[in-house]
Amino acid sequence: MFLEHLKSNPTINNKTTRSLIAGAIGGLAGGAVKGLVEYFLPVRKAENRSAQLKILDHLSTKITGTPISVQNEELAEQLVNFPVGASAGAAYGYGKKDKDELNLAQGIIMGTSTWISTHQTSLPILGLKDKPTDVPIKMQANELIAHVLFGITTELVRNKVNQRLKK
Repeated sequence: MFLEHLKSNPTINNKTTRSLIAGAIGGLAGGAVKGLVEYFLPVRKAENRSAQLKILDHLSTKITGTPISVQNEELAEQLVNFPVGASAGAAYGYGKKDKDELNLAQGIIMGTSTWISTHQTSLPILGLKDKPTDVPIKMQANELIAHVLFGITTELVRNKVNQRLKK
């Protein structure tokens, strides 16, 4: 129903808009899959907080004077994960605006490059995550698996939504 509504909007006939929307929806789905994988496969030591929570705690303390409560941590983490997934998916969709075919290899590359650019480089540099050399290899592998599945799901959903919007 949602996609049918979008298709009836004349601006969706624009390839760029369609690609951004398809990518964002793919990124949301990919973020949900990534979160599910991380729920079952540990990606950090139990005593370590995620980068998302560290950022939100800092913001919450600046704005309200108190950090995020323990009972709200899971929800707060998702409030960051889903917009980030949608944004990464939209950028990916834009990059694929002239390539309508399904290409799982490109999804794998997107997920892997997202992992490298965040968990292996920028988050440790910003002090929001342990250096890769300080993270057990099994947890790094779990994180990589979650990101690869994020990329694959983003590509699968992006392709399906794009095809549906084109019809």
